[in-house]
Amino acid sequence: MALKTYGSMAVDWEQRIDLDRLRKDRLARAQALLKKSELGALLCFDMNNVRYITATHIGTWAQDKISRFTLLPQNDDPILWDFGSAAKHHQLYCPWLGGGRSRAGIPLLRGAMSPEMGRAEDVARKIKIELEMRGLHREPVGVDIVEPPILFALQREGITVVDGQQLMSDAREIKTQDEMALLNHSAMMVDAAYDELYRAMKPGMRENEAVGLVNKVLYDLGSEYVEGVNAISGERCNPHPHVFSDRVLRPGDPVYYDILHSYMGYRTCYYRCFTIGYASRAMIDAYKRCRDYLDAAIALVRPGRTTGEIAAVWPKAQEFGFPDEEAAFALQYGHGIGLAIWEKPVISRLVSLDHPHEIKPGMVFALETLWPSKDGWSAARIEEEVVVTETGHEVITRFPAEELMVAGAHYFTFRGQLPTTREHEAPPSPGVLEMIEASARQEQVAVPGD
Repeated sequence: MALKTYGSMAVDWEQRIDLDRLRKDRLARAQALLKKSELGALLCFDMNNVRYITATHIGTWAQDKISRFTLLPQNDDPILWDFGSAAKHHQLYCPWLGGGRSRAGIPLLRGAMSPEMGRAEDVARKIKIELEMRGLHREPVGVDIVEPPILFALQREGITVVDGQQLMSDAREIKTQDEMALLNHSAMMVDAAYDELYRAMKPGMRENEAVGLVNKVLYDLGSEYVEGVNAISGERCNPHPHVFSDRVLRPGDPVYYDILHSYMGYRTCYYRCFTIGYASRAMIDAYKRCRDYLDAAIALVRPGRTTGEIAAVWPKAQEFGFPDEEAAFALQYGHGIGLAIWEKPVISRLVSLDHPHEIKPGMVFALETLWPSKDGWSAARIEEEVVVTETGHEVITRFPAEELMVAGAHYFTFRGQLPTTREHEAPPSPGVLEMIEASARQEQVAVPGD
């Protein structure tokens, strides 16, 4: 059954995204995998893992600070240490955490607090106390990401630190029904942003103006965080720089965008490609090749297939101008999306052919392809987001991309609208050819006196 698209509010007259179920299902997945593991507890500093386990959020300003952490012990509920007054806010507004489980706790702020301040030791002591209370202090503790001083402080307390990142990656790989609904909602918002962008693009518009427009549309629709808008045009398309600039759009330019934002934490990675005013035959051919590779990959998406089978339909790096797969990484690419922009499974010729991963129902991932044009400077880039169903797949990115779209096509001559397919260097008209031939004949006339 196709995923439904809802409004952004909760209502009493329609069953929509169930946020209480979302919280319980996510925590239950993490607890179940922890129970099967050899770990005594999970200690998470990654803000996405903290949100997954505790269903708390304090703003995207904290995304890269490593300033909050949660401990999930075996057979118990999580304990959260958060940034100052945020801990008290959770006590008031996050009853699912339970009494006494939201506490103030500040680590090193990525080195802003120097070692002699003792913050690393404070964090380590907090963790050891909780482990000892549960008889887990001799069991290994899985950690996702950590500042080195905190790692060393945990080890000095006698705690065995091991990799906990893979357990959380495994937990987040299969999405719950509400996670899938949130990802679909997030994609819907980008559908709308592309529609506004398509109507606005014209010669004279700058890449950064396009970025501003997309940000406004998304935030007006309720986006929590616009992580990035890659706006790439003209000669900047090949090679792909992965960052926007202030370049001005010109007639005939190729332009592609990647829109990355989150709704209630759930991300998009969503490329679309256009030309401005008209398209060259070389760009049309590149777009078709790019789309063919993407469609071939999408056609394989169903339970039981592997990431290796999908990656195998994509061209080798050497076929489009790169020496090896590492140099071409992420140009023919697939990746899970959820609370982070890149999650399991990763689909790439770099790793998937030798280490295939089974495709399973409940996975949600993006597939993206690129193909350079034969003109040497333009390129096509397209991406679709796919939900793996019990019997196949559903594409949740709906802005049209089956064929190359031309934006700002409104040029007219006395004969009517200019065609939207033509070369940058158009051949001369028959009248011009006659003048050239006449001029050549005149130059061949003998000079008097020769």
